[in-house]
Amino acid sequence: MLFVNVQNMARWVTETGPEAIISSMTGALERNFRRWPEFDRTPRLATHSPVGVIELMPTTDGEAYAFKYVNGHPGNPAHGLQTVTAFGVMADVYTGYPTFISEMTLLTALRTAATSALAARWLAPRDVDTMAMIGTGSQAEFQALGMRAQLGISKLRVFDVDPAATAKFVRNLGGRGFTIEVAASAADAVRGARIITTCTADKANAAVLRFDDVTPGAYLNAIGGDCPGKTELDPRIVAEADVFVEHTEQTRIEGEIQRQAADFPVTELWRVIRGEAPAGAGRTVVFDSVGFAIEDFTALAYVREAVTGTRYAEHIDLIAGPDDPKDLFGMLGAPVPA
Repeated sequence: MLFVNVQNMARWVTETGPEAIISSMTGALERNFRRWPEFDRTPRLATHSPVGVIELMPTTDGEAYAFKYVNGHPGNPAHGLQTVTAFGVMADVYTGYPTFISEMTLLTALRTAATSALAARWLAPRDVDTMAMIGTGSQAEFQALGMRAQLGISKLRVFDVDPAATAKFVRNLGGRGFTIEVAASAADAVRGARIITTCTADKANAAVLRFDDVTPGAYLNAIGGDCPGKTELDPRIVAEADVFVEHTEQTRIEGEIQRQAADFPVTELWRVIRGEAPAGAGRTVVFDSVGFAIEDFTALAYVREAVTGTRYAEHIDLIAGPDDPKDLFGMLGAPVPA
């Protein structure tokens, strides 16, 4: 069974280049969004606690099966831990045998940025070189790279309530060709902005942006609202926008639209990509992204293909293989003398 550990994932991303990977993965995602109806579309299985959530995200296209284990614990950084960690598994549907296992903490950041880039390809305005960003935590650098790869974004106006997170963001991207302006507030960051990304982590129904903060007709890439009771936008922004989602059933539970009526109209992104729905009617556009298993399936398949036969992957002995498939006990050998 092929395995990619954290160190090898980091080496592969560093040596290949995160922006190049995000750009290429965006294309892989578009191919799978075009065949979205071929996949099982089961909402993720979430176990919530007062401090966070642990989730399983499964899907299959009938030939391969994949799932991701992922947590979301906003209080973890105070203890020196990541807010989000993950690993993923792929398996052969015909035998049930797992074929690939990988770290997915780094990989999830890449696929989230690639999903944002894919949505922007179809929904965001062109000829814009500046993006406002609210939240400069673990996802932020990847989002910036993904939007540059897709839209040519070169200028960033950023705000975070944590000055250390902002300093980290500036340090990490300062030498990568961006012009970065640190704003005094969220409202200041988004003033006049036509493209906005929100990626905050607090587990609360927050409103990091108010309705009057947002320029009419702006494109909002809202990725921070990703579990029940956790949102980022003033509900009026959402109510008066054209809203696009990944999987409606899941997003009504976890996304910005959880604060809207149960029949609030949304459009699933795959329908736009397949030409079955328009990309918007000229109003403010919100991509209400919570992440979906088909994206993780795509990311795992992408990495498996990229690292097979390279030094970034290793084989692990995870599945028992007795000489006689009906004699599992025989693998134990003779008893040890007393």
